[in-house]
Amino acid sequence: MYKVIKTLWNDKGVEAAFERRDEFYLHDSAKYFLDSLDRIYDRNFVPTEQDILRTRVATMGVIEVCFTMKNKLWRVFDVGGQRSQRKKWIHCFDDAKALIYVASLSEYDQVLLEDDTTNRMQESLQLFRQVINNKYFVNTSVILFLNKKDLFENKIGHGKSLRVAFPNYKGGENYDEAAKYIEAQFMAANENSEKSIYTHLTCATDTQQVQFVLDSVLDTILSSKLKGCGLY
Repeated sequence: MYKVIKTLWNDKGVEAAFERRDEFYLHDSAKYFLDSLDRIYDRNFVPTEQDILRTRVATMGVIEVCFTMKNKLWRVFDVGGQRSQRKKWIHCFDDAKALIYVASLSEYDQVLLEDDTTNRMQESLQLFRQVINNKYFVNTSVILFLNKKDLFENKIGHGKSLRVAFPNYKGGENYDEAAKYIEAQFMAANENSEKSIYTHLTCATDTQQVQFVLDSVLDTILSSKLKGCGLY
């Protein structure tokens, strides 16, 4: 199987198909793992930290994760963002202290797995609008992660115009301008002028940056909680 997969990955036709990956669903880490076939096939192979971070299992339903950090017990609920999953969780969070919404910057030129006529960025923006303006999250702190900034930076300006997702975009095809524009679109989705949205541009495989961002997020949540109690 290893030799077959390696032969396919080196095939010119497969290479051409990979260059057109915006036309169909392909996991972002596919190239990473296929380029690492020799290492993975080794009988002494042990997954690295990056290997683990780049694996993904689609979330179905609601999954709870508990951990202790800064002497506080945190309960995090991971929910599936697919259309078929949303009705399972939207009503479960009327007492949530914070909402962390993760949107992929790099998916601006891709379509949904379940609907190949819908742009993934536009779908994510629409879901964000629905969630943050929902009655269940009126008093909830909102933290927006615009993730995969590394993939986005590599893609933008290399024949992948942001106008695929935003036809009215008139800025430059570079990381800074394009990222600011996307952030502005998400911020504009907020219909409550009193609700603050805290935004972070992230790369989930950069452990040092993620640690810094998480520290900031936890501080934001604690500050919001103290304000709610009149202690901040």
